[in-house]
Amino acid sequence: IGDFLFVSKISYGPKIPNTPIAFPFSHHTLPMTEFTKSYLEWISLPYYRFPGFTDIKNNDVVVFNYPDGDTVALQKQTESYYALVRHYGRQFVWSNYTVTARPVDKRENYIKRCIGIPGDKLEIKDGTVFVNGAKAGLPEKIQYNYVVKTKTGINPKTLEKLDIIEGGATENTGEYILTLTNEAITALKSYPYVLSIDRLNQPKGEWDPDIFPYDSTLKWNRDNFGPIVLPKAGATVQINKSNIALYTRIIDIYEGNDLKIDGDKILINGKVVTSYTFKMDYYWMMGDNRHNSADSRYWGFVPLDHIVGKAVFVWLSLDQNKTLFDGKIRWSKMFRIID
Repeated sequence: IGDFLFVSKISYGPKIPNTPIAFPFSHHTLPMTEFTKSYLEWISLPYYRFPGFTDIKNNDVVVFNYPDGDTVALQKQTESYYALVRHYGRQFVWSNYTVTARPVDKRENYIKRCIGIPGDKLEIKDGTVFVNGAKAGLPEKIQYNYVVKTKTGINPKTLEKLDIIEGGATENTGEYILTLTNEAITALKSYPYVLSIDRLNQPKGEWDPDIFPYDSTLKWNRDNFGPIVLPKAGATVQINKSNIALYTRIIDIYEGNDLKIDGDKILINGKVVTSYTFKMDYYWMMGDNRHNSADSRYWGFVPLDHIVGKAVFVWLSLDQNKTLFDGKIRWSKMFRIID
């Protein structure tokens, strides 16, 4: 939070913008306006990516267009339109907010770590990610939420010193829920008043309705998910009523087909089908802050045509809770290579 990045758009190959006519140095909204589009839609170009000098690899830190951002409730732009519909119903959302569609290149830019590439088998067990049956490598600064119990409480200055900025005290005396790195855990354990530190995982079998693909029969959550195989261009998958939820958005939205489900029958472009061949590659992106990250666990696969570039280094880092004269600029994080 608060980091400004240099992103290489040529690493994976630069892509032609879908909307070539736009106001310069703005993304999707004109400066000094609330909702006015900064681009014209009457000229729209199809997706094309020039060759890059590397492929997307596991553990790359990638910038991409937000997959759920094709439809936006303008008064709630920081929230997923589809999550709003799941929570409140489509009629409520359309009655209370201004809803608009956005082309791929005008969707919000997200930055996450690539956990899985096309063809990978991915599973999350008790918060640990497995790729092709092996534990995925852990980022140095990986974070989870923990229940921290103490005798006397923790001085806020201690939390600041340890760079613990998320979480806080619970209703129970001396108890906290904090977002911690392994380094912070080691430091906290050195204080004699800290009694215990336990990771706050969701148990297996506890269904979270906000977790992709929002299917209660799967009973998945942020810490126990899958297994799934990431779709790969040219690969064919058998589809049926029990697994179509995984591929609905790919078939219908990302790859532009007309998908209908009629009882046990699945129709694509008017034809009953039992299999589907993917046109694009898809990736699985997750944040290093595993318990506080909006990522693929919540909106699914990231299509290749949404990939913007590779994050290279941090050129500016600001603490949003401090002033310019109170340590707002985090000098220690500036010009840091991202890995």
